[in-house]
Amino acid sequence: MRRWFAKSLKRKLSLIILLAVVLPLLSMGTVSYRIATSVTEDKAKQAGMNTLKQITDKLDFVIQDVENMSIFLIGQKDIQTYLSNKEGDVNSYSLIVGTLWNLSYSKKYISNITITPINGNPVLYTTTITNSGLNPLLQQYESVYKSTTKWWSPLYVNQTTDGPKRVITLVRPIRDVSTFRTIGTLAFSLDQAEIEHYLTDAGWESSGFVMLTDQYNQIIAGGEPGWLARKVGDVFPNLDKLGETNGVLNVPRGELPHTVLYNSMPRLGWKLVGFIPTEIYQKQNGYVLTVTAVTIVIALMLAMGLVLYFLQWVTKPLTRLTKSLKDLNPDEAIPTYEVKSADEVGLLVHSYNKLSERIGRLKDQVQQNEAKKKEADIMALQAQINPHFLYNTLSSIHWIALMNKDRQIAEMIGALSDFLRFSLNKGEEFCSVQQEISHAQNYAYIQAMRFPDQFEIEFFIVPEMLQTTMLKLLLQPLIENSLIHGIQKKKAKGHVYVHGELRDNQMKFVVEDTGIGMDEAKLRDIHGQLVAANQQLGMLTEVAKEAKLPVTSYGLINVHRRLLLHYGLGSGLVVESTLGMGTRISFSIPLGTGELTT
Repeated sequence: MRRWFAKSLKRKLSLIILLAVVLPLLSMGTVSYRIATSVTEDKAKQAGMNTLKQITDKLDFVIQDVENMSIFLIGQKDIQTYLSNKEGDVNSYSLIVGTLWNLSYSKKYISNITITPINGNPVLYTTTITNSGLNPLLQQYESVYKSTTKWWSPLYVNQTTDGPKRVITLVRPIRDVSTFRTIGTLAFSLDQAEIEHYLTDAGWESSGFVMLTDQYNQIIAGGEPGWLARKVGDVFPNLDKLGETNGVLNVPRGELPHTVLYNSMPRLGWKLVGFIPTEIYQKQNGYVLTVTAVTIVIALMLAMGLVLYFLQWVTKPLTRLTKSLKDLNPDEAIPTYEVKSADEVGLLVHSYNKLSERIGRLKDQVQQNEAKKKEADIMALQAQINPHFLYNTLSSIHWIALMNKDRQIAEMIGALSDFLRFSLNKGEEFCSVQQEISHAQNYAYIQAMRFPDQFEIEFFIVPEMLQTTMLKLLLQPLIENSLIHGIQKKKAKGHVYVHGELRDNQMKFVVEDTGIGMDEAKLRDIHGQLVAANQQLGMLTEVAKEAKLPVTSYGLINVHRRLLLHYGLGSGLVVESTLGMGTRISFSIPLGTGELTT
């Protein structure tokens, strides 16, 4: 066999090329099948996780809405008066009940609102309850309930005139706004059936299901009716302890294995748990295996035919040449053969030169596109407005309109309007220092309305700087960082100081707060991210260009990158912080850099 192959170049090439084609095809088919099955499962898990996150967002909205309404009712003037006076007023009673009924009627998920005075006045409620299941829970969880300003109960049943109602209740003490003594209790009850609709209407896999568990690991919605109010570990022993955030598990349920996806609601400690039977993946994988096998067989047949045709085309001239040389007479001159085509090496060099020129042009184009992309990303970041911030701000305006009806509404709306107008600003990148300071003051005013008596902010800006040009939207993100990560996490009232001064033909800005500060580990992490941004924008090494470190302080890093992009590597943020004392962030930019467009 070996001698038979050795006597023919065509046979050897046929064997080598066929092996070179067949083996990669088989390997590629195997790898493709495994990748396809993995992708199928990953897509199903990702789709399921996205569905859980959508349900989580809807439930978070409901919880936030109920908590906001409870805060409004606690501070409502008529309710405070009714709970403080020992003699009940029929008119006040009717007016308050009407208000509670309007709130309850406007929200389908609210089953009942109850206000219980401690002065002996009649209880205020929106639904007549003949037997409440809340009182035994308050006794059972008395230590938990009394140690916090708000408490969410487990699932329980209220007997009403309309029949039994499963509910989950938010319980908050009502305190006198002047003396802060407890004068009553507010209970917001959510209808479990309405919460169930969020799960059943989410479009989950028909052969699976989604269930919701509370902070006590009890099932409060989803699954089979007999599971409600039971511990998850009693129904599914393998799910007794889930992670704190989200994840994926593979657990058996009956005789069939299931994929379990879960996503947490950190606000309450609730979890959404979804079940998907793995047989769904197996059916799809069988289809993928059939398609892959058919494709490989067809590809092998085509490859073998093309290989034989190619070998015949390549070896035919060599066969004729071999035959001529075999019959060649040593005494005669060796015949020559005319070459009618261009030399392969010359064509290769010419093609390489053209390709090099093309690669050079493409490289320049890619660099320009990357620069434009960074600019576009920065402009997009400038145009973005935190939806959560907008929601809370507009919510604050709404409650002020209901409660006070005074000039604060116009002032707050004006500040918000100026804030938005400057943020968009027709795409302009530069502004005066005066405009930047006004924008920061508008933001601080809005936050002061949302969080009264939590902080004070002072601006110390050298007057000579006010008409100087600078890159816009630099100070507001730093102030926001101080409020969110420093002041709001501190129990006592905090202060924020914004300084601007001229120093050696440069403008230096400092944002300093008296918040909780940062420990050394977090400070090192932020410094590492700033250094990584320096390397990436400075393009120091190939490794730096490809590095993708996790970013945890997006606001600071975005400001830092914009400073580096517009003013160079010497103009980035300098972050200093001491745990328990506060944080100081500063940067310096050349005096009067940029242009203002009128």
